[in-house]
Amino acid sequence: MSENTPLQAAESASGTFGDYDRVAIVTGGDSGIGRATVVALAERGFDVGLTYHEDEEGARGAAEEVRAAGRTAAVRRHDLRDPQTAAGVVEELIAELGGVGVLVNNAGVGTQQPLLDIDYAQWRDTLAVDLDGPFLCARAAGRHMVAQGRGGRIVNVTSVHEAYPRVGAGPYCAAKGGLRMLTRTLALELSAHGITANAVAPGEIATPMTGQHEQPPVSGSRGGYPLGRPGDAREVASVIAFLAGPESSYVTGATVFVDGGMTMMGPQASGALETGEWRAG
Repeated sequence: MSENTPLQAAESASGTFGDYDRVAIVTGGDSGIGRATVVALAERGFDVGLTYHEDEEGARGAAEEVRAAGRTAAVRRHDLRDPQTAAGVVEELIAELGGVGVLVNNAGVGTQQPLLDIDYAQWRDTLAVDLDGPFLCARAAGRHMVAQGRGGRIVNVTSVHEAYPRVGAGPYCAAKGGLRMLTRTLALELSAHGITANAVAPGEIATPMTGQHEQPPVSGSRGGYPLGRPGDAREVASVIAFLAGPESSYVTGATVFVDGGMTMMGPQASGALETGEWRAG
């Protein structure tokens, strides 16, 4: 008699291992990391519900890529500045697709102003999109996962700024730091139900959010990064897909940095600066 593989052993130890619905919900699935994640999950056998805010054409294109992989796609618009309504959209996608096994909280917004220049409305909008929305979407999906009793996966896309500040990005940094701790608390509270919660923290990725509009990363273009270039959205998506899959069954409450080594450069890089230009953001 052959011995069980590690995955089979884990399955026998937990009735929820790998048994969750092959349905994933991805917020902000119209471009960049979100769209790459939608495609990666479809290629791994998931039906995918995806949301978008403004780029309906991008969302429809992502849905076509899901269908080309032989899976079912559903698309909804939502605005996380109204996070309670947006969480209702997640409920609609779950109903249309017949369940949920994976939630990827990817949608986000940034800021580029010093804290003393930001008004309260902008502060609140940023926290609503980057922290309140993920909480309410995770609560909606998590309740379904618990009720189904087959486990599941929650993956929150944070940023290197969940741990490291940046001038001009105060609300964003505060929200991403909060999302890091939300992820860890979800991991503790949902563990009894076979549900894992993890974060993926990208560095600079060549996407519209960083002003690079899906441009291929150019090798040697970032002298301050150990790997010397921005990342590709598919490099982040592959990590998200791993955390969404059965192979990650013993990983929970973790943050995986996907940053080309950027965050290791703190003291090294600061020692190389000769001016105070960094204060301008």
